[in-house]
Amino acid sequence: MTQVFFYHGASDRIAAACALIGGAWAKRRPLIIYAPEKQVADSVDRSLWTANQLSFIPHCRADSPLAAETSILIADRLDAPAQQERLMNLSREQPPGYQRFASLVEVVGQDEEDRLAARERVHRYKEAGCDVRYFDLSQR
Repeated sequence: MTQVFFYHGASDRIAAACALIGGAWAKRRPLIIYAPEKQVADSVDRSLWTANQLSFIPHCRADSPLAAETSILIADRLDAPAQQERLMNLSREQPPGYQRFASLVEVVGQDEEDRLAARERVHRYKEAGCDVRYFDLSQR
């Protein structure tokens, strides 16, 4: 069963996601970032290039020729995931086929629409029997 980690209350959702992505990279853990909205995917991609001048987080789009050699992928679809260990959801919708992954990371901002959509996803994950854990980012 998929283990779900909700990081909520982020004042800057993209920055919080990039910090978590950096943590996965530091441990050399593969991660697929589900970002079906082009603006979100572009923001994450740009932030990973510029967030920390002292380190680089190798990443690419899932449809890139380099995807097979890259452990951090930004995907707008999940029909053929490169790995099934970790998925990060940056959509307001429940990611399709999330059950294939051992763990799912949700990053939730402070805006009301984001919070309401996240509550609905929590409800669905719990109904499906997922173990859901919460981490409050508003205190950071």
